[in-house]
Formats: sequence, C-alpha cells, structure tokens
Amino acid sequence: MKVYLDDERAAPEGWVRVLWPDEAIELLQTGAVTQLSLDHDLGDDQRGTGYDVLLWIEQEVALHKLVPPAVIKVHSANPAGRKRMLAAIEAIYRIYRIYISSATHNDAVK
Repeated sequence: MKVYLDDERAAPEGWVRVLWPDEAIELLQTGAVTQLSLDHDLGDDQRGTGYDVLLWIEQEVALHKLVPPAVIKVHSANPAGRKRMLAAIEAIYRIYRIYISSATHNDAVK
C-alpha cells in the first residue's frame, strides 16, 4: 500500500490519501505500507505533522523492530520541516540496518 499524507494536495493515482498523522500511523501498524510520502505542515499542529509520523516510525523500529516502508519520501514545501524530516528518515534506516546486521550476526553465531 502506498500512503500519501497531505491536507491540501490530492494523492497521486494508486496512493491512499490520509489527512492526519494518526491515520498514517494506523495504516503503518498493519504492516502493509510499502511506500510513504509525507507533507510536514498539515494545517493543525495540535493534530501533528508529517514529522510526528517519522518520530513514531523511528521509535517503533528502535523498540519493537518494526520494518519501515521500503520507500519514505517527503513532499513538503517547508524547507526547515523537510530538512528535519530527511534527517529522521536517515535515522530510521540507520537504526533498521543496525537491527538487521545484529539479527544476521546473532543467527550466524547460533
């Protein structure tokens, strides 16, 4: 499943559009999300931003070994938000690579 988080733009064909971080997280929890495209500013900071979705993914990868979507993109026009989100994506994949490397090493030792 391809998930597109944005409060203003229409989702590209073949993508599921969600408006709020909690909706994106709910879909991520199914394990069926293969691609994720995030906007930062969603019109109501009380409900969260695209960055909040990335913080959730990072925590789940680190603590619960969540497999992140194969592709995570940012389509935000907010330069500062975009930069922060790209750094979070790098962290997510870095943590995941460490987990995979560790799991592979542990399997080899057994």
